[in-house]
Amino acid sequence: MASSYMTSSKAASGRLAGKAAFVTGGARGIGAAIVQRLAQEGADVTFTYTSNEAAARALAAKLEGTGSRVTAIRVDSANTRALSDAIDQAAAKLSRIDIMVNNAGVNKIGSVEQFSLADLDATLDINVRAVFVGTQAAVRHMPDGGRVVTIGSINAERMPFAGGAAYSMSKAAVVGLTKGLARDLGARQITVNNIQPGPVDTDLNPANGPMASALLGLMALKRYGHANEIAAMVAYLVGPEAGYVTGASLSIDGGFGA
Repeated sequence: MASSYMTSSKAASGRLAGKAAFVTGGARGIGAAIVQRLAQEGADVTFTYTSNEAAARALAAKLEGTGSRVTAIRVDSANTRALSDAIDQAAAKLSRIDIMVNNAGVNKIGSVEQFSLADLDATLDINVRAVFVGTQAAVRHMPDGGRVVTIGSINAERMPFAGGAAYSMSKAAVVGLTKGLARDLGARQITVNNIQPGPVDTDLNPANGPMASALLGLMALKRYGHANEIAAMVAYLVGPEAGYVTGASLSIDGGFGA
């Protein structure tokens, strides 16, 4: 497990000043936008990455001037022990975890006739099991009134193409898990919510990529979303205004599921 810890000479300010956040899969795409938004709002942020150390270090360095402490830790979310240990490590440095964002995910596509059990296991390990394990580890360090957010997918509700059965199943499982966790943690005033993005312009699914034309034809708004739009919804859910929102699956999909 490798990490880089960045500090700033100025004190953080903002709606989330004094809060400690943990984000899985935070080095690029939606995850990086979430890390940046939370740090800019004043939270100290620990985020995980799997392989792109250069991107992780660059993001941490970029955020040094915010006044927030930002830590990048190499963790494979499929490794439950490593994920739990990373969360414990972050909590030890920051004294607690106020915000847990389960963002890491995989999207393996293939027909049911050919989809391997290894790919099925990887899908469930990262998209479902890691969400449960990460949340379980985080709430052990979370004070009452904390926040848990998972980045799911609108494909939990609509899978318009062949080959996405396992992915769709994994994201539908997150819907049920969110509802159950909201009940489990409600007595502690900890909210648990699921964000369901539609097509978002990232390096894995670029707005000018081979799937773009087909996806745009399925949407009410004929454009891809931006990662910072997803991050803005996360910022709302973990902020003070959203204390009465829990157990919800909130779509931000340009009308993909309409």
